[in-house]
Amino acid sequence: MTTAEKLLAAQTLNATRAARFASRKRVNQIALTLSLAAMTFGVFWLVWILWETLRQGIGGLALATFTEMTPPPNEEGGIANALFGSLVMVAMATFVGTPIGIMAGIYLAEYNPKGWLSAVTRFVNDILLSAPSIVIGLFVYAVVVAYFKTFSGLAGALALALIVIPVVIRTTENMLQLVPPGLREAAYALGTPKWKVIMSITLRAARAGVVTGILLAVARIAGETAPLLFTALNNQFWTADLSQPMASLPVTIFKFAMSPYENWQKLAWAGVFLITVAVLGLNILARVLTRSKH
Repeated sequence: MTTAEKLLAAQTLNATRAARFASRKRVNQIALTLSLAAMTFGVFWLVWILWETLRQGIGGLALATFTEMTPPPNEEGGIANALFGSLVMVAMATFVGTPIGIMAGIYLAEYNPKGWLSAVTRFVNDILLSAPSIVIGLFVYAVVVAYFKTFSGLAGALALALIVIPVVIRTTENMLQLVPPGLREAAYALGTPKWKVIMSITLRAARAGVVTGILLAVARIAGETAPLLFTALNNQFWTADLSQPMASLPVTIFKFAMSPYENWQKLAWAGVFLITVAVLGLNILARVLTRSKH
């Protein structure tokens, strides 16, 4: 090959590379533009929602909001009974669902990661994770409410616990799988029993991730409405009897927001603001814990 032919081949190769580079650059610019447009679209609605929640919600806040029960139409009152009911049912659901989820996650990650029972458990857990919450509410209604012939706070807490369990299972299993095997092997080499290794080493190493999963589960159930409509229903009065219908903040928001009464609508916006702040705080706390882990 002559020098001229080599020069022509090099020029052709450079032209081909330049064309490919220009094509890739155009594709990259288009993808970047579409990504930024999608992000702007989502952030726009998010900011709008948060602004309306802040503007309308703060206007409905007062001392009576936290100290008085839900009022009749066109009368003054608050949402103290709804706040109390939500706190009780969410706390009970977390207390019941968290140990079950953690123990199941430990079994899947440590004791039987590849067995048939683990495969079935993961399959069922995936179904529960993707199932609409209203389906869980209907299930608890058929099993508990219809059997005892009464709505109750216990039924509401049970429905919320069934939402907590799959989230905690998935998070616990994933976090334990991220623990380096060398930590377990070093402990086994010292003659440490398996349960001690799990409690003192692997679970402690994954503690931040597990707690994050629990907080995310609490944040999810804090705003659930559909399961409580079929289980706890609602109660306009203050009650601590878990065997009776119990008020909750999401259901009260749903009821008051759909009403034509101005005082109810103000209380609904106040409830939206409070529940938004609570969920946002839990998510921020979960992010902080995850970051501290690294």
